[in-house]
Amino acid sequence: MSTLLVRPSLESIARAEERLQLALDAGAVAGTWFWDVVGDRVTGDRRFAQCFSLDPDRLDAGVPLAEVVQCIHPEDEPEVQRLIQRALANGGPCRAEYRVRQPDGSYRWIEANGAVTLDAQGRALRFPGVLVDIHTRKQAEIRQGALLALGDRLRGLDDVLDIVAAAAEICGRTVGAMRAGYGTIDAAQEHADVTRDWNRDAGAHTVAGRYRFVHFGSFIEDLRRGEVVAIPDVAQDPRTAGQVEQLWHLRIRALLNVPLMRDGALAGLFLLHDDVPHAWTADDIAFVRGVADRTWSAIATAQAVAELRAVNGALEREVQARTADRNRLWNLSNDLMLVARFDGEILAANPAWERVLGWTEPVLVGRRLFDLVHPDDLEHTLAGAQMLAADAGIPVIDNRYLHKDGSYRWISWSASPGDGLIVAAGRDVSQVKAQAESLRRAEEQLRQSQKMEAVGQLTGGIAHDFNNLLAAIGASLQVLQARLDAGRTEGVLRYITLGQESVRRAAALTHRLLAFSRRQTLDPKPVDVRRLVDGMEELIRRTVGPTVALEVVGDTALWPSRIDASQLENSLLNLCINARDAMQPAGGRLTIETTNVRLDAQAAQDRNVPPGDYLSLCVTDTGCGMAPEVAARAFDPFFTTKPLGQGTGLGLSMVYGFARQSGGDLRIRSDVGAGTTLCMLLPRHAGPLEDAQDPVATPALQPGEGETVLVVEDEPTLRMLLTEMLQELGYRVLVAEDGPAGLRRLEAAGRIDLLVTDVGLPGGLNGRQVADAARTRRPGLKVLFITGYAENAVVGNGQLDRGMAVITKPFDMAALTAKVRAMVEG
Repeated sequence: MSTLLVRPSLESIARAEERLQLALDAGAVAGTWFWDVVGDRVTGDRRFAQCFSLDPDRLDAGVPLAEVVQCIHPEDEPEVQRLIQRALANGGPCRAEYRVRQPDGSYRWIEANGAVTLDAQGRALRFPGVLVDIHTRKQAEIRQGALLALGDRLRGLDDVLDIVAAAAEICGRTVGAMRAGYGTIDAAQEHADVTRDWNRDAGAHTVAGRYRFVHFGSFIEDLRRGEVVAIPDVAQDPRTAGQVEQLWHLRIRALLNVPLMRDGALAGLFLLHDDVPHAWTADDIAFVRGVADRTWSAIATAQAVAELRAVNGALEREVQARTADRNRLWNLSNDLMLVARFDGEILAANPAWERVLGWTEPVLVGRRLFDLVHPDDLEHTLAGAQMLAADAGIPVIDNRYLHKDGSYRWISWSASPGDGLIVAAGRDVSQVKAQAESLRRAEEQLRQSQKMEAVGQLTGGIAHDFNNLLAAIGASLQVLQARLDAGRTEGVLRYITLGQESVRRAAALTHRLLAFSRRQTLDPKPVDVRRLVDGMEELIRRTVGPTVALEVVGDTALWPSRIDASQLENSLLNLCINARDAMQPAGGRLTIETTNVRLDAQAAQDRNVPPGDYLSLCVTDTGCGMAPEVAARAFDPFFTTKPLGQGTGLGLSMVYGFARQSGGDLRIRSDVGAGTTLCMLLPRHAGPLEDAQDPVATPALQPGEGETVLVVEDEPTLRMLLTEMLQELGYRVLVAEDGPAGLRRLEAAGRIDLLVTDVGLPGGLNGRQVADAARTRRPGLKVLFITGYAENAVVGNGQLDRGMAVITKPFDMAALTAKVRAMVEG
């Protein structure tokens, strides 16, 4: 039995000796020992004594095992005691890894390998062994395991404080520090916030809080450069020598700060403190940096997750709020709302359908939307739906929808496509439509009333003038008839002249009316306006009288304009007479100014004319001026501020009508007491000017030479007078009373030298149509049109073909015969 007990011990000793030899060869032996178990005396070499902080001499004499064991780390001692007891009981090899306190207070990992020898009775006799330094390997294993454990713990955390707490605890325990923590840096405010720290001793003072950079001493600059600050003893390092007392108050004897950089700037730090001097190794620093990097990454992830959760939460709340708002709008809106397919099938309808049209949602769902549309509105409603389906726009559709009671209501729809559906909202505009119709009828009635008022103004405003003229004509004819009946011919020429003068005045009044309506017949030609104004200066000076000082100024290079010169003369004279009247009785200054003007798009739009070149003719007086409300009505027909019988109110209307008909404009500027300026704008003529001719006296009646003239005129009196006058002058005259008759005479006759036709003819053909048909049958036939205002557009406003001319009613017979003679000979 003893042999069995001793043999394993011997084999174990052999294996231990082999391991010892290997350790000795590797140079890793930290000491050897021999324990006399029976006498409880442990002896060892000097390396063993140094490793366990024992007195070498006492160890050489032998010390009890308890004195050796007290140097083992408290956390490791229980396991070491268990292994020793098992070896003493069973004999054989014994292996243990534990930490031994060093003279500087730190601990170092060693591996103890020994073997227990038992006696024949199984009692332990001897326990020799060897110590192997495994500190470097053990530290590496522990730190690797700590990093793995840290990763596992951080994986399940999303709170920044929990992440910091876990990292600080693992880092502090692994490195053997008294305290560990994490802080964020605000470089702009120059402070650090330590959010949470771990302390080895329960109840120890925490350093969590805010610290100004000045609290870090000079080593804050090292941290800013990204350098690790490792101070084994704060009392011995010059960077902290001035703060020893404050640091000791926090139980800081050694410190390690690892900076965390972002974009080259200090953004955070990981800190470790110890309450005893601590020689921080490169492995310590590398481990703390690894923990710091993982912590930094976990914090960034947690912050990103927190931000994402906040965004998602805000989005969810917004969606919920919008959904609630939409539901409230859907239920409370007085507008119809629906969701339908493009074929019209209703999928959803809001409660407003029942309030507006009487239909409930259960009745509507599944029904075709178009079945409720009024038949007259169905076509454009379907066209709008097709536009939506083709994504060709978002139409606004007004149509009538069937009410449950059988009536129809006007609904104005706005719709948009989405996910293959129509989403639409409709507003009941029945009342608006009814109001619009009522307004239309009221406006129509107002226009009719205004027409009647205008007719009343027309008849009332000029009846007096025309009656005077007719009375003068009638009186002249009656006196002439009485003289002729009495056989008296002396003085008849005087009454003929008076009658003719009354006719000319009536014609002038008619022209003023036509100019106001912009329907007078113009004879536009290129005109040198500056020359025209200069030619009228003496006439105007005599007209305004000696109390008015006349001044004519203008651009010497004034552009020409294509206008009716006689109408411009009348307009200018009218403006000057109005200016003279405004300065009565005291008189004043009258200025006529001409200048070139170029209008851009905006200026032209303001004046309602095309952009381009214009010339301006302005008449300015120093008279009493006009109030704004008077100036606003100055161009209104029949509006006048003169006493009854002294004006018809057509003067400025005539000038305005002439300016607009000529392609220009007339504007007024006036202030009470400061005078008035009226500016006429006329378009520039880009072509050459015709050679100016000296005015000639009205020619006498021009005789003919037997030429044939066809006269087409529906007015019997005028037709008779024209026929007799032309016949007396030697022309052969053919006569027709309307257009078809004129064409028949044209086809039956032989040679015809001139067609004289009124433009306004009965029988279905106007004068222009007769002329065109005649020229088809007789190319080159010369045509003289007789026209009043209404037919002006028919003859082209003076824009006539070659061989055509126009004369305006009423006309002078001498002027007519001169025109006939010129055309026949031309």
